[in-house]
Formats: sequence, structure tokens, C-alpha cells
Amino acid sequence: MVGATGNVGTSLVRALAADDDVTSIVGVARRLPGWRVDRTDWRQADVADADLTRIFDGADAVVHLAWLFQPTRDPAVTWRANVLGSMRVFRAVAEAGVPALIHASSVGAYSPGPKDRPVDESWPTHGWPGAAYGREKAYVERVLDVFEHDHPNIRVVRMRPGFTFQRAAATEQRRLFGGPFVPRWLIRTGRVPFVPDIPGLRLQVLHADDAAEAYRLAVTRPVRGAFNLAAEPVLDASDLAALLGTRTVTVPRGLARAAMAAGWHLRLAPAEPGLLELVLRIPVMKIERAREVLGWQPRHSSLQAMRELFDGLHDGAGMDTPPLAPDHGPVSRVREFATGIGGRT
Repeated sequence: MVGATGNVGTSLVRALAADDDVTSIVGVARRLPGWRVDRTDWRQADVADADLTRIFDGADAVVHLAWLFQPTRDPAVTWRANVLGSMRVFRAVAEAGVPALIHASSVGAYSPGPKDRPVDESWPTHGWPGAAYGREKAYVERVLDVFEHDHPNIRVVRMRPGFTFQRAAATEQRRLFGGPFVPRWLIRTGRVPFVPDIPGLRLQVLHADDAAEAYRLAVTRPVRGAFNLAAEPVLDASDLAALLGTRTVTVPRGLARAAMAAGWHLRLAPAEPGLLELVLRIPVMKIERAREVLGWQPRHSSLQAMRELFDGLHDGAGMDTPPLAPDHGPVSRVREFATGIGGRT
């Protein structure tokens, strides 16, 4: 498993370790964790330059989860890790003769689409060119098209999850998208003054454990193709406001874009402005195929996943892996500031 120490990776390691049919797990990560799990061996490797063929030799399946969100201010770095790194992973899978490849795509790979009706996995995956995340996810989809054509003997699965949360990943989410100036004390019921109600803001969310179960099924069952993953219900601003015990305030898209761009250019926030446009443009996904073909059913509602995120943000939650390191207070925040907001790797 490549990218085994992150949000979905840690949940998938636990899910595979609990499966009696899985005899061995190899977790690949840029930085080794202190966390230990039965039947799991850790390998330190960077997809950008490591000998992945040697690591994959003898594997029954490779799950590719690794994705670099930062530094958003240097898209050449994320392109090298995410696009060129994915190409190296796919090439190593073929060279090592691995029979199955399960790749973490995303709802962010989809072209702009409707919010009032769900679309299935045949919706175009050309991304939103205004955000590096969308461009890179869409490009890797095209790389996989070629890979499947050239290697029909390899079973390829593409997972396209919605926004994926769990308590242990809350601090990571805050670091990546909120930055060091987001106060923990504010993320509590009744303390957030309002939730912006931006036209087009509808989110499909799932719990990381449910995403991991879908990946486990894809590893152990003879399925192919793409699968949308999300829990019910589809969330809007009123749902988020209810969870936080606050109200909504209508905010025009132009004003929301300007505010996010200002935070970005002033280096107050790490998330590039194009991410907001991507979120507002992605379609609502239909998830029937995952239920009918994969046999997958989420155990958590989208509201439960969001509640875990909010509670974890307030508590500074994390775990003993570098990506999911908890919030240790002012020392952690100063380190984030010193490494450059939006420049973290």
C-alpha cells in the first residue's frame, strides 16, 4: 500500500489487518510512523525516486493512496509527486507483475456537473483546470486509461470518494486547508458565528473507515472499473450550521472567491483559491455501483463523519504517523508558520 500513513491509509491498514484472508501488508510511506499494526511491515520510499518495482515484487495487489497536497505555492512539486509519481507506481506494478492495481482517484477528477441530480461513473473526468488538485487527478485518470489499454491482464480499480474525514485526521485537514491561524477553541457548537451559504455549495462526505472498507473489498474481490464513494445525506450549508449550532449567512460566490484569494495572497491560508471553485463545480455522485457491484455500504452517515471532523479539530486530534501528527499547540503552529503557509511538504 503506497501512502499508508495518511487519512485513508491508516484506516485501510486496520481493515486489512482485521481480514483473516490477508496474510501480509506492506505499508509504503515517505516518513516511517511510530504506529505499529499486526502483519504490517513498513517501507520508507518516495514515489518520486524510489525503486518501487523491488517493493512491489510478489504482491497480490497494490493500493495507491499517496497524494501530496502541499506545497500549493509550488505546483511543480505536487505535479512531480502526484502525476509523475503515480506514473512510476503504475509502471512498477506492471514490471513487478502485480495482478491488481487499486488507485485513489477523487470526486475532484470529475468535470463540472449538476448539483440537483447525481451522475454515475461515466461522467467525464477532465477535472477543473483552475485548481492543481483537479488538474492532477484528471491527468492521472488519462494515464490510467493508457495503462489499462496496455495491460489488460492487470485488474484496475479507480476509487472516486467524496470528502473523507475521521477524527484522527482532523489536525491534518486543518494544516492542509485551514492553516495555523484557525483556532481550536472556535470549532465548537455555538462558537462559530455563522456558516457561509455559497451558491453551489453541496458536499458529499464519508468516513475514512468506510472508504477503507471499499478499498478492502476492491483488494479482495474480482472487480474492475470506477466506483463513486459517498455517504448520505448530501450536505449543504444548513446541515453544517446545524452541526455547529449556528446560522447560515448567504455569501455571493464572487465575494467568497475574493476572500479566499486574499487569504492565499496574504499567506494567511494554505489552500489555493481554485479549490473553492472546484468544490462549487463538482457534480453530485451516484453511488449505486459501489453498493451493487462492490457490495459496499457505509456504516457512518455524512453527518457523523463531519461531527468527528469538528470534534477532532477542537481537540487537536491525530495519531502517531507524520501526516496525522496531532496539534501540540503553539509549538506546532509556529513550526507551520515557519515552514511557509501553503509551502509545507
